[in-house]
Amino acid sequence: MTSRFCIGAAVVALGGCSRAEPPTPDVSPSVAVPEMPVPARAEAPIAASSPASARSPTPPLPPASAVADADSPRLPQTRDRPLASSPAFKEGTAALWDAIVRDEPALAMPFFFPLDAYEQVKDVGDPAADWKRRLVAAYERDIHSLHARLGEASATARLVALEVPEGRARWVDPGEEMNKLGYFRVFGSKLRYEVDGSPAAFDIKSLISWRGEWYVVHLSAIK
Repeated sequence: MTSRFCIGAAVVALGGCSRAEPPTPDVSPSVAVPEMPVPARAEAPIAASSPASARSPTPPLPPASAVADADSPRLPQTRDRPLASSPAFKEGTAALWDAIVRDEPALAMPFFFPLDAYEQVKDVGDPAADWKRRLVAAYERDIHSLHARLGEASATARLVALEVPEGRARWVDPGEEMNKLGYFRVFGSKLRYEVDGSPAAFDIKSLISWRGEWYVVHLSAIK
């Protein structure tokens, strides 16, 4: 997936798998009942065409993979196994870290499980409302809390890696966790960083996959 992130690059060295804590039980939390409908997503405006005489040479088309990645959340799920070494994962890790350091959750939204994918996955009455009012709200609160935990160290803390225990990842079949489609899921990842040379880490509760890429769905806790 390319161009999903507009965040300044951070060097992410991916380390070995962490086995410091056992997997969390496969329990899906209750679904929040929406109080009002979620506003429809606006379509991008269509640019006006230019006269043929004024057009510049047609640029080459991007690779097919780049075109697919742009619309990935709307495309069907695959059983491609996600890897913590992909460029998209590295960009997502940098975006999440930047959001925590700067206390700006919006920066980390590209690394959160996409709404279009969630609407395909979850077998609930209003998945868009559940995604926004429960999952995204918890994600934002957790980022604020992690920033508060950094405190003054946010100015000097350095990202080391987001370690994913990929050996513990498993495919969740349809019918589990209130889902209509399957996905890979892994508990117990670690966002590792250093402050003045001293190592530290934040727990990442749950990552799930969409079309061969990892996304955060629960950051600090399953809520």
